[in-house]
Amino acid sequence: MKKIGLLPRLIIGILGGIFVGFLLPEWIGNILYTFTHIFGEFLGYIVPLIIISFIVPGIADLGQKAGRLLAGTAGLAYLSTISAGIIAFFISIMVIPTIITSGAVSEASASGLSPIIELEIPAIMGVMTALITAFIFGLGINYIRHEHSHTLLFRGMNEFREIIILVINKIIIPFLPLHIAGIFADMAASGEAFHILGVFGQVFVLIVLMHVGYIVLQYSLASLRTGMNPFKAIKNMIPAYFTALGTMSSAATIPVTYRSALRNNVSEETADFVIPLSATIHLAGSTITLVACSVAVLIIGDQTPQFADFLPFILLLGITMVAAPGVPGGAVMAALGLLSSILGFTEAQTGLMIALYMAQDGFGTACNITGDGAIALIVDSFVSKRKKNAQQNA
Repeated sequence: MKKIGLLPRLIIGILGGIFVGFLLPEWIGNILYTFTHIFGEFLGYIVPLIIISFIVPGIADLGQKAGRLLAGTAGLAYLSTISAGIIAFFISIMVIPTIITSGAVSEASASGLSPIIELEIPAIMGVMTALITAFIFGLGINYIRHEHSHTLLFRGMNEFREIIILVINKIIIPFLPLHIAGIFADMAASGEAFHILGVFGQVFVLIVLMHVGYIVLQYSLASLRTGMNPFKAIKNMIPAYFTALGTMSSAATIPVTYRSALRNNVSEETADFVIPLSATIHLAGSTITLVACSVAVLIIGDQTPQFADFLPFILLLGITMVAAPGVPGGAVMAALGLLSSILGFTEAQTGLMIALYMAQDGFGTACNITGDGAIALIVDSFVSKRKKNAQQNA
């Protein structure tokens, strides 16, 4: 029997939760919401560990790369990621208020169900503590590997990352639909569920349009450097786009992305380096999604999104999501801590973010890896120019 995918299970969870909240006795809804409460506590506990396990190996692994080429590629990827987030914020802040009524879901009314028991699972450390710890260990391991070739701690951190990925794949992802079901059961009990679903649909369309627009922008900028027709370059990346759409993993799409980049006349030397690295650090599509969803969730809750709050959120997103693309849904998992610590998201708002992000994860990933091709084009143009200058000076 074919395994049901995550998106169908999320849809089943949403509909099942609405059914429980609307039609079944309240005590059944309270049982379901008890699981949601405990699972939410577990998510809060695991978030700092996700941050450390993703960031440390991601930064440490950069020690294997060539210095100038690494700096240029990483700089372009990070600039693209944060630019995508900033553009998404201003588009969202202009468009979303026209399709969503501010305060349509208030905190006061979002408490239709109550957990039967409450269980607190404190995190080992705070989110910012986890970020600083990850930077220190990531940079430290990077230095040790480069200077002394010691790899024991690096291997240990990679094994730690594998453990956290195992937790995500075997616990968080399988039980996520039930968690979402509890959230929507609570909303159904308080009469908010159908409005939220209507909002989700409109925001989803906006996000996909922003993805497409940003892809065109990236290749238009790349064409200024390379002279290649941007739409021809995008056409050559279509196989990678649809592969990512289906796999929801930038890492799993690397072979197809690599072949697509070669079709755009990127040299093998550049593609060998840029494509795998960009699959790890270039997350423009994921950032667009997270920013737009965050704006929508805040407006729904009668809060006014402020750029002063979103700028540090966007800047840190580009770092916390390092190495997350290897895990379907990894970007939103890595962002959970920032949502609560910087944007002040509640447990219910975090649940809404997870549901909306997971529903379009494939589109965000497809935008990520399609943009990797534009990064490769730009980097290859610099590499080719440097080789040409070296030959002329020889």
